[in-house]
Parts: sequence; structure tokens; C-alpha cells
Amino acid sequence: MTPLERFKNLILIDKKDIYQIFLYSIFGGLISLTLPLGIQSIVNFIQAGKVSTSWGILVIVVVIGVILVGVFKIMQYRITENLQQKIFVRSSFDFAYRFPKIKFNQLYNQYPPELANRFFDTLSVQKGFSKLLLDISTAILQIVFGMILLSLYHPFFILFGIILLGLLYIIFKANFKTGLDTSLKESKYKYKVAHWIQEIARNHLSFKNQNLFEFSLEKNDNLVSDYLNYREKHFKILKRQFIQLVGFKTIITAGLLIIGGILVLSEQMNIGQFVAAEIIILTIITAVEKLFSGLELFYDVLTSLEKLGAVADLEVEKEDKLQNFLIDNEAITLEAKNITYKYPESETPILNRINLIIRPKERLVIKGENGSGKSTLIRLLAKIVEPSSGILFINNININKINISNYRSKIGLITRDDSTFEGSILDNITCQNKNITMNEINHALEKMQLIDFIKTLPLGLDTPLFPGGKQINASVVQKIILTRCILSKPEIILLEDPINKIDAKQSVKIIEFLMDKNNPWTLVVSAGNDNWEKHASSTITLKNGQIV
Repeated sequence: MTPLERFKNLILIDKKDIYQIFLYSIFGGLISLTLPLGIQSIVNFIQAGKVSTSWGILVIVVVIGVILVGVFKIMQYRITENLQQKIFVRSSFDFAYRFPKIKFNQLYNQYPPELANRFFDTLSVQKGFSKLLLDISTAILQIVFGMILLSLYHPFFILFGIILLGLLYIIFKANFKTGLDTSLKESKYKYKVAHWIQEIARNHLSFKNQNLFEFSLEKNDNLVSDYLNYREKHFKILKRQFIQLVGFKTIITAGLLIIGGILVLSEQMNIGQFVAAEIIILTIITAVEKLFSGLELFYDVLTSLEKLGAVADLEVEKEDKLQNFLIDNEAITLEAKNITYKYPESETPILNRINLIIRPKERLVIKGENGSGKSTLIRLLAKIVEPSSGILFINNININKINISNYRSKIGLITRDDSTFEGSILDNITCQNKNITMNEINHALEKMQLIDFIKTLPLGLDTPLFPGGKQINASVVQKIILTRCILSKPEIILLEDPINKIDAKQSVKIIEFLMDKNNPWTLVVSAGNDNWEKHASSTITLKNGQIV
């Protein structure tokens, strides 16, 4: 999708509000048309030395016209404020919805936190789009109405207006493509700089090393140089537009003044009409300046929409509501049949023709060396990734026919990438689920060996956590994630080495609880800890992508 198509879609979403803005602009423009005529009549009265009731009425009419134009402006501001709020709300929910739903292969070569930074372009769209609607609509109407009004004074102004509009189009056509291209490249390197600073912040302890510190500054210097290079190229386009604007203003001012002067001298216009024409000329010049300043803003809005499109264009998981089956309260059996999976851009499959049946309440341990495909198999069972070939069945039904949201509501999945999020410990373990009782919370905390830790905290469960649990040790983070998993009451628990940072004594107790056959869930875990295998009902070993 091109930037212009994105801009068109943005207009179509809120076309009713935009129609109102243009309607108020037209009303304001029509009233503005009458103001020069009123001023012309007032000047004629003064020139004739007559101060009459008509003169007073004209003054009142002109003042009322100014007030009405102001009222229409206020109405436009109210609508544009509503538009800004709608844009922000839509964008925030679009990002919040999309990231969990984006297909795994779409993010394979992407860094999601860096992609999330694109949300800040919403602010540019908010401000820029509203300003464009107000300024550009007003400017266009002022130019058009101004030319129409000038043409009433003399037919020659019609030809002059057509020439000026043609010049405007030529200037726009000559600069738009290169202006947009340089704006996009400038923005690309702006995000590269922001991402590198984010990387420095994320690894700030490592970059205390002098060699790494110097490397960070050198790389930042290279990225900033690239940014300044494209920024300078974009500025040259803007400078060229400004030079053209000066020339355009000169043509308008000189042309209209000369034409107006000649018409007055030839007595085809009177002084009142000339003064009114001068007011219209100044209005047209101001409108042209708005158009050119709006063109720079137009580049920024299109660039921001393109950056937001970096997330919006990523393919999300889709469900066919007509075909998807729901899993009721029946026990779940998983069956992998001839499943092969190959990562994007890889020629060798990480899993090759896997056949596996996992029955209800089974305790399955997946073993294997690093890179053998353990985590990939876990994620295939959770339908995080799609098999390259083969089929995963749930209760003998192709998983592609199963409602994926319904299926995942039955699963407790913990990957190696999982961590705590910003919020209290209680938020992290319950996700504000009101159906979870305090007894269930205490039971889960006790089984996950967290009770003693919680008691040491002055705020207890209300203790706030930073992103990633920065102020607590890694073992506590793993326990909190496991507690969250247990409290979600899953029917199937899928774990990727979930206790590798917990000490041996506590990990034994956690394993015993999770593997206890009295608990209602099916459990599949990939881990190197031998204690898992002691309690397993079955064990498989992966090697070179196959079960050996």
C-alpha cells in the first residue's frame, strides 16, 4: 500500500467529520467573500463624505461576518480535536491487538519492541492530519473563492487565476515524489538512531566497558551521519519549494497590483474595488503560503502513516468463524502427524516428520541438545508457529478447523522469552481476573515457593514491578510466571525450560507439584533437568529434528 493510499484510507474512516470541516470552511469562505464587498462599500461611502444609516449597517454586517467566521473556526477545531482523539484510540488498540496476533514468521527478522516505537508516529498523524484539514481546506477555498471574486471585477482575472492554479500544480508535481522519498529515508534513519540508543539503554551495564562504550559512540555517529545526510537532502527539496513560493508570491503580487492599477487608471475599477481587490490579493498570498507550509506537513503525515504501516501490514492470524470448532469441557488429545517445520530463510528443517500423540493428563518430557527442535515443537503444539508440512490434530480434528482463541484459552504456555510486565505482582499473576480467589492465589504462591519472598516485601502483592522484573532476581521472575500459568487453570501446560534459574532445592518441589498426577492438566516440558524425567509418564529425545 502506498503512502497516498494510506492517507486516502485515513480520510475514508472519518469522512463524515471531514465533510463537516469542509462544510464549515465553505460557509466561512462564502462569508469571507462578502467582507471585501462590504469594505468596498464602506470606502465608497467615506470617499463620498456620506455617513448614513447604511454605512452603520454595513459596519455591523462586516463585524458580524468576522464573528461568524470565528465561530465556524471554533466548530472546526472541535471536530479536529475529536479526530485526533479517534486517531490515537484506533492506533493504540490496533497495536495492542496486532502484536499478540501477528504471525510468528512475520516477526522472525524483526525486533518487536523496536517496531512498537512506530506508535509515536501516531502523534505526528494526529497533529499533522488535523492541521492539514484546517489549513489546507481553508487555503484552497480562499484561493478559489478569491479568484472567483476577482473575476467579478474584470474578466481578465479569470485567465490570471487559471495560470496561477496551473503554476501551483506544476510546483506540487515537481517536488512531491522526491520530497516524500527523502522524508521516508530520513525517518528510516531516525528510527535506526532511536533503536541503537534503545540497545545501549538495554545493555547499559555492558557498555560501561571502555571498548564497548567507544564502539557505541562510533556506531551512533555513523547512524546520525546517515540521518543528517537524508535530512539535508529533504531540506534541499523544502528550500527549493520555498524559493518557488517566493517566485510565486512575486508573480501574484506584481501581476494583480499591475492589473488592478491599470484597471483603475482606465476607470474600469473604482478605488473601493481596488482596495477590496488588494484585501483579496493578500488573502490569496496568505493562502498560498499555507499551501506550501502544508506540503511539508503533508510529507510528514505520509511518512508517519508509512511507519505505522510497518506494523499494520504484518499478517495477523485469522479465523474462519464459519468453520472453527470450539473445545468444550472434553479432555484434550494432541496428535502431531508427519509434522515438519523449517524456519524462514532456512534450507534445513528444524523438525522433520514428527509423529506424536499426547493424551489427557500425560506428563511428557522433551529432551535433546540445543538446536534439536525442543522449543519449536512446544510452539507448534501451542500453534504459535505453523508447520511447513504435516497436520496437528486436536481430538482428531485438524487444528486449523479449531477456534484458535478457544484453544489457547485452554493452554498455559511459558517460553524462554517470557518475563514480567510493568504492574504489581498481583497484576502479574492474576492479570486482574476477578474470578481468582485469594485462597487460590495463596495456594499457587506456596507451591511455586513464593510465599516467603512475598512476606519480605513491605507492599506484599501490591509491590510494583518494572518491565522485565529488573529489581528482582531471575528466579523470582520465573516463579511469578509459573504462578500466573497455574492460576489461569489450563488444561494443557507447555513449558520451555521454566526453572533453569531457580535453585536445586526449590526446583525439586516445583517439579514435584507440576508433575503430580493428581493435578488436572496435561504437561509437556522441554528441559535438561533430570528431575523432570523422574516424574514423567513418557519421555522423547529429539536429534537432528527427529524423535530418536
